[in-house]
Amino acid sequence: MIIKSILKINPNAEVTVRGNDINTCEIEWHNGTTPIPKADIEAKMVEVQAEYDANQYQRDRATAYPTIQEQLDMQYWDNVNGTTTWEDAIAKVKADNPK
Repeated sequence: MIIKSILKINPNAEVTVRGNDINTCEIEWHNGTTPIPKADIEAKMVEVQAEYDANQYQRDRATAYPTIQEQLDMQYWDNVNGTTTWEDAIAKVKADNPK
């Protein structure tokens, strides 16, 4: 999360981070990248975590959807039989995992 936060602040940053705790990690800046204060990185980490948490429904939906092969099969048979199996399956996943 430290690297993600640094790159949110400066997408062009070239950096190496050793450790996972912002208070004890070692940050090495490369190729003239302007160092970012740890306090700024820590503040951005809170934002990155909030963004991650807010998108939990996307991760839940991704695992709940039928495989692409299953979806294509449903679409084929819906077209042949005039049914809505595929639409129903997708609607259920979305209803079970709302935004």
